[in-house]
Amino acid sequence: MPGNHSLVTEFVLLGFQLSPETEVLLFWVFSLLYTFSLLANGTIFALICLDQRLQTPMYFFLSHLAIIDMTYASNNVPKILANLVTHNRAISFVPCIMQTFLYLGLATTECLILVAMSYDRYVAICHPLHYTVIMSWTVCTVLATTSWLCAFVVALIHVLLLQRLPFCRSREINQLFCEILSVLKLACADTWLNKMVIFAASILVLVGPLCLVLISYMHILWAILKIKSGEGRKKAFSTCSSHLCVVGLFFGISMVVYMVPDSSQQGDKTKILSLFYSLFNPMLNPLIYSLRNAQVKDALGRVLQVRSR
Repeated sequence: MPGNHSLVTEFVLLGFQLSPETEVLLFWVFSLLYTFSLLANGTIFALICLDQRLQTPMYFFLSHLAIIDMTYASNNVPKILANLVTHNRAISFVPCIMQTFLYLGLATTECLILVAMSYDRYVAICHPLHYTVIMSWTVCTVLATTSWLCAFVVALIHVLLLQRLPFCRSREINQLFCEILSVLKLACADTWLNKMVIFAASILVLVGPLCLVLISYMHILWAILKIKSGEGRKKAFSTCSSHLCVVGLFFGISMVVYMVPDSSQQGDKTKILSLFYSLFNPMLNPLIYSLRNAQVKDALGRVLQVRSR
């Protein structure tokens, strides 16, 4: 490397620049939300494992979503909480790279699992007579396994490209955690290839899956409109509305973060969006699925009744 640059071996996560009193308040608020997120997702996962009536393809994918949300939150939130109450916000290079790898892999897995869930709803509503044949446990297992493998292969490619870069401009990452675009800004080499791969991956794991979800729901909507009974339409809509809420939140914010040009993004805005993914999205998913799903509420009621006896 020309010049007298010294290579960076650790970074500093700037986070939100707030007063100490505000940071302590946020620490307790975020701690409560994080605890609730773990409990809610853990409850959903336990109900699916314990209740025989919930062991269907839809809840099989929902259990994977619960695992992703718990792991994703645990990858980012503890460091965010620690940075709110300590003056030492440093993170060494290897843990930073590992955090990047895990959050990219888990976020991509969630995209693909949401596509699998939309396909499950499409088969259930558009081809109900062939549902058990098409959505066999073998098919579900293959879809889930493929989602995890493809996602972490994509994440590994990003991390390998990131590791080849020297970092000597600054130690300060203007983010809450080691988010890949924020880390790339500190590189003192050309990052064109990294950015092109990120954009191509965004097309592959965001735009492509979103198009598949929209196509599935266009067929679902057409099938629902053909249902003559009002009660049948209501039931069909209720089985899909929860999934649509989650898809809208997840894909919408992901596309804003990774597909909008840098010049239109502001630091605090991207921090808030990252906080939503790390803290609020894992908390909202079980709320959306449990509050809008009678089967989950019934399963919870049965478990509580057994416990109270």
